[in-house]
Amino acid sequence: MRDYLLTLCVTAAVTYLLTGPVRKFAIATGAMPEIRARDVHREPTPRLGGIAMFFGLCAGLLVADHLQNLNSVFEQSNEPRALLSGAALIWLIGVLDDKFELDALIKLGAQMISAGVMVAQGLTILWLPIPGVGTVALTPWQGTLLTVALVVLTINAVNFVDGLDGLAAGMVCIAAAAFFLYAYRLWYGYTIEAAAPATLFAAILMGMCLGFLPHNMHPARIFMGDSGSMLIGLILAASAISITGQVDPDALKIFEGSTRQATHAALPVFIPLVLPLTIIAIPMADLVLAIVRRTWKGQSPFAADRGHLHHRLLEIGHSHSRAVLIMYFWSALIAFGTLAYSVHSTSMWIVLGVVALSAIGLVLLLLPRFTPRAPRWAQAVVPPRYRRRKPAVVPAGADGTAASAEAAESAEEEREPVPAGVNGATAIGHRSRFSDRSKAGARG
Repeated sequence: MRDYLLTLCVTAAVTYLLTGPVRKFAIATGAMPEIRARDVHREPTPRLGGIAMFFGLCAGLLVADHLQNLNSVFEQSNEPRALLSGAALIWLIGVLDDKFELDALIKLGAQMISAGVMVAQGLTILWLPIPGVGTVALTPWQGTLLTVALVVLTINAVNFVDGLDGLAAGMVCIAAAAFFLYAYRLWYGYTIEAAAPATLFAAILMGMCLGFLPHNMHPARIFMGDSGSMLIGLILAASAISITGQVDPDALKIFEGSTRQATHAALPVFIPLVLPLTIIAIPMADLVLAIVRRTWKGQSPFAADRGHLHHRLLEIGHSHSRAVLIMYFWSALIAFGTLAYSVHSTSMWIVLGVVALSAIGLVLLLLPRFTPRAPRWAQAVVPPRYRRRKPAVVPAGADGTAASAEAAESAEEEREPVPAGVNGATAIGHRSRFSDRSKAGARG
């Protein structure tokens, strides 16, 4: 565990330290696209954050190769080299897209080729566990097609969810954490050496996301761009493929006993294939709703609009940061709920806990303007946004109570204006610095 934590910390440190120089490089090279109608940020923001993330990946693999307990991963398996080869190719295409806006078909072809490069070096799905049946071996063509499909699906899911500051990096970090716990349990708990590469990939992926998040949280100073979103999507898919395609199910002893017992025991084996879907579930639902919405209006399904899930969270009153945290919550609930159920599938407490947390998430989702107020004895030590407001002084009117009530209502409206703007409404009031910066940019 210490070696994995060291690898994670080195990856995060390299990514964090390189993101600042990469930002200056992106500004110098003009990798700052114009703001589109569907964007939620107000100022042109540099991309190419994937450059720092890629070098963080290289640093993590290099450190792991020199650690005594992790060196065996590189000696006994070709998967780290396969991952680095596919990651380098998809990263290069992403950098070119961040600068020159490549065609969607070119990027799709590059994603398939990157997956093919990993398959050619042994990182592929060799079998599938079927509950009640056992292990079903796949032919080379079947394994290749399934591997490519999983890689392309995961890459585009991460790319699709990258719509708010810090959203994609945070959700992938949550999924990587669930991957790490599952893979480490197989490697340490069952002493299965074949699970070590997936554990290493998940630790490095967490480090890449954690190192980039401080620069990418709202208001973001740099975006990861396609060079970053496609890169972390490929690593996430590679982790799932590694642990699903290479771990021997006989070592887990899951297909012993009756058919019903084998069905329950085989559930944990499906978790690596299910976990990538935890970040796909939310964007895929948004995609289906977008297609129905645009088709109902007589528009093309590919027409851009501001009706996506994160846009709606902003429109109903959530701040940018709160919308991101809500999506973090749902991703963590799905990922870790699935992971907990795989470990103790017979425990009813896990199901009840997931249901209770889902209810809490719905309450938070439906209360966009809820702002907690501190008690009176803590007024002096909390931020102003949490302090109780003093009642407005209402002048006495000639017609008595009615005039006073109208004046009080008018004062209340002046004190709490309804915020609006391209960046969405905040739950705590208008952020004047955004408008000031946009005006300054317009004057410049």
